[in-house]
Amino acid sequence: MKQRLGGLLGGAAALSLLAGLVVPSPAAAVMVKGYEIDDPKSPTVVVNKHRPLNPVTHVPQPLTRIKTEQLRADAAQAYQQMVKDAKAQRVNIVAVSGYRSYDHQASLYDSYVQQYGQETADTIAARPGHSEHQTGLAMDVGNASGACALQDCFEGTPVGAWVAEHAWKYGFIIRYPQGEQGTTSYKYEPWHLRYVGTDLAKKIKAGAVAGSTSDIDTLEEFFELGRAPDYLY
Repeated sequence: MKQRLGGLLGGAAALSLLAGLVVPSPAAAVMVKGYEIDDPKSPTVVVNKHRPLNPVTHVPQPLTRIKTEQLRADAAQAYQQMVKDAKAQRVNIVAVSGYRSYDHQASLYDSYVQQYGQETADTIAARPGHSEHQTGLAMDVGNASGACALQDCFEGTPVGAWVAEHAWKYGFIIRYPQGEQGTTSYKYEPWHLRYVGTDLAKKIKAGAVAGSTSDIDTLEEFFELGRAPDYLY
């Protein structure tokens, strides 16, 4: 199907058509463990390769600007408090990439396809309509020095170590943990923070603690959604 609809999924138009074939009509909200995971307006919405946003062109409102980036207002408030508290401990968190529109994500994804091929692109960037950044609830963070930007070694930098230990207190989780690519389908991203609210973040953090019998550190595992290793189309 992908080849008939444009080779390397040539741009947002082909992706919109593909997404339109699989996205269901709006339905009544379904609560899972007391959380709304389908509504794109929910802070606990689950977005992955099996679960596109509905509608795929969803635009979060309202958005708050954080220097050159944006987050949804609730996530932005939590993020700004986190940055303030980290700075008081001499850790300077820098916003690298926040909200991305459907079209922005389409352009980014297509550029990766052209550079690396579709198979590799699908491990490092989401297709439009499937990106957490499109919810306005995700922020990639970095160090002011630029050390280990968007690399695994980020975890050992001042900001990487600080957010791993403290981000949950502000409602953020590391969405793509180490060793979970088979579940999330994305490589380890210690810089990718996802706002889910303090209640859920606390539960995810508790499940991710070393030695925990639950060993739950992804939204897929917490909500028992199964793995989402690849797209359904």
